[in-house]
Amino acid sequence: MLPPGSTIGILGGGQLGRMMAVAAVQLGYKVIGFAPAGDNVAGDVCADFITAAWDDAAALAAFAGRCAVVTWEFENVPLGTVSAIPQHLLACPSRALEVAQDRLNEKNFAAEFGGTPAPYARVESPADFAAALTSIGTPGILKTARDGYDGKGQWRVRSALEAGGVPFPGVTCIYEGFVTYETEFSVILVRGRDGTIKFWDSTANLHEGGMLTQSILPAGALVEAQVPAARQLAAKVADTLGYVGVLTLEFFATREGPVFNEMAPRVHNSGHWTIEGAATSQFENHIRAICGLPLGGTATRFASIEMRNIVGEDALKAHAILNEPGEPHLHLYGKAEAREGRKMGHVTRVGHALK
Repeated sequence: MLPPGSTIGILGGGQLGRMMAVAAVQLGYKVIGFAPAGDNVAGDVCADFITAAWDDAAALAAFAGRCAVVTWEFENVPLGTVSAIPQHLLACPSRALEVAQDRLNEKNFAAEFGGTPAPYARVESPADFAAALTSIGTPGILKTARDGYDGKGQWRVRSALEAGGVPFPGVTCIYEGFVTYETEFSVILVRGRDGTIKFWDSTANLHEGGMLTQSILPAGALVEAQVPAARQLAAKVADTLGYVGVLTLEFFATREGPVFNEMAPRVHNSGHWTIEGAATSQFENHIRAICGLPLGGTATRFASIEMRNIVGEDALKAHAILNEPGEPHLHLYGKAEAREGRKMGHVTRVGHALK
């Protein structure tokens, strides 16, 4: 159990790291962040922030030397960076990153434990793409196997004719057939150092252009019926990886059951509602887990909850949201530039409290 006053290291400087740092400070810890130059908004709430390249060995050594435990805020931290951190400092094994950083790996991994992914094929050349179109058909989506998020590195293919206009990116890709589904939902769990697992309620998630825009509770009867099977898969994944902290698996709710989409070994956008809406937020429970503290309760506190992302220039007028009825809870991330398609904050609205 990490004593108060100890230092937590966070790899990454985005809004997830920012909210993790706030939770850590409330529990009496200090936080040091590490990331390359950029809009590192986590640095606003960290005791210190080291700005250096991911492969800067001297800077990483200095960072690790000041930390009692190290975690990450997004899954694309280079494996070389993580391997440079003394293994006893890592909150959980890096295998979670190895799986999540490659879409082919994570599909195979989920299928190994009984998960049902959408039909998919490995694509390394235009010839592979043509073969995938023949075997899987259209509509579908071509994605780079590595990197890319919020709709980046993805090309929707509505027909074989349209496929001819897709610019093959020249890197390993995955082609996925479209799934007919009612809604998307996520399973978010926290696993402690002792193997204890707790789940938050699953939200129905709405996306636009590949980016999450809204998460809603209650999620509806179809999602609620499929949550037990989805949780079973998530628990197997967490236990197999020896995972510690918050882990997220995303699913499509179909008439045939839950279809696995992807995993994120970290706190997740669809769990932001837990700050106001759950007994313990995903951010606080992640800190509790990696520090060896008892996990907090995950029960939902309100009869209805909506979390909506604030994107791009909408952030410039976001304070007007505070004038709206229903006591909205506004979170702005402090990003300097309000670019199109960039997550700038979120707002959570809650219904009446559950007794």
